[in-house]
Amino acid sequence: MTKTSRFPIKPVLAATLAASTLLTAACAGRGGGNEDVAYVARDVETLYAEAKDRLDRGQTKFAAALFDEVERQHPYSPWARRAQLMSAFSYYVGRDYNKAIASAQRFLSIHPGNKDAPYAYYLIGLSYYEQISDVERDQKITQQARTALTEVTRRFPATEYAADARLKLDLVEDHLAGKEMQIGRFYERSGRWLAAQLRFQNVVEQYQTTSHAPEALYRLTETSLSLGLKEEAVKYAAVLGANYPGSEWYEKAYKLVNKHAPGMTAS
Repeated sequence: MTKTSRFPIKPVLAATLAASTLLTAACAGRGGGNEDVAYVARDVETLYAEAKDRLDRGQTKFAAALFDEVERQHPYSPWARRAQLMSAFSYYVGRDYNKAIASAQRFLSIHPGNKDAPYAYYLIGLSYYEQISDVERDQKITQQARTALTEVTRRFPATEYAADARLKLDLVEDHLAGKEMQIGRFYERSGRWLAAQLRFQNVVEQYQTTSHAPEALYRLTETSLSLGLKEEAVKYAAVLGANYPGSEWYEKAYKLVNKHAPGMTAS
């Protein structure tokens, strides 16, 4: 999965996230200073304005600290709730995803029914999503992204956040299926046919809408023949032909069955 295939963040918290000016400036200047925030008592408007200014200038770490300071100095003001979510957003823009997740989760624990809760859930999903690595590595983060994005679609199905989460879930599912295929191919090359079949079956059963499904059916045809299960091989090839009749994988499966199971049909 590459960054170019991902869909951009599109917050719709016009007032809370300071409208499009904030998002444009923040995304243009990801990064942040290393300044520490010393405690200086300030009125809430001034403190919040400085935090927003720092974020607009791309100083995401310092901006997050200042938004946290808004809550610390003025915990019962209306600004405090807004600052909690802005802190999470600042960490996200600065690619400090663990802190973004922690801040958004804290916001939800304190304000579970708030009107901005959908965005907080969405921000958690995005923070996991941005950490997805290639299929060569452990997929724990990918699973967490899947869980978090699914939660967005489940809780807020009619929102813009859910629409974007569904698009990202397609890529997450494809990524997880790719990992299963990689492991399955390794087992197949090692002659561990049953272990390989379990991985390919996972793809067919759990990720049937991904781009890996046709190959998984072909690999099941291959491994079934390797195990001497000719009827099973024909069955998988037939399913492949019924669902992906123009696929290169079906052509290969058809030739394989005709070669190793003559007299049986895969059509």
